[in-house]
Amino acid sequence: MEEKVKNFILELMGEHNIMTLATIREDGYPQATTVAYANDGLTIYAVVSPDSQKVHNIRKCNKVSLTIDRDYEDWNQIKGLSMGAIAEIVTDPDEFDRAIAILERKFPQIASMSWHPTAETVALLKITPKVISVLNYALGFGHTDLIEV
Repeated sequence: MEEKVKNFILELMGEHNIMTLATIREDGYPQATTVAYANDGLTIYAVVSPDSQKVHNIRKCNKVSLTIDRDYEDWNQIKGLSMGAIAEIVTDPDEFDRAIAILERKFPQIASMSWHPTAETVALLKITPKVISVLNYALGFGHTDLIEV
């Protein structure tokens, strides 16, 4: 991946706090949900309820899609990311602690919550992109670069 493209991807990931995460339900329908995230390079972490439908779906099929973008009034300024990725539930204690620290840096309010995320109270998702579609309409309407990771 070209350094310029990677930097553009990382910049967009850093500018945004929310992604739409799509998983596959048992009945075959996709389920898209809004999830806060933080990233470590291209790896994405998110804390979700361990009883959530998305966790159930990921346990059955770990292939996910996601988008990171925002609402634009001027279509010529649309910039965003769409990814095909593999999701997993983090079980390694060291990685769990490191990922929670990354999330706390992006969302300081986590540290002041009445409870602290632990492996017993949350499911920590690790999402590893395999293909990234980079949208940048500033380069022309519909401009997209497809990057295999």
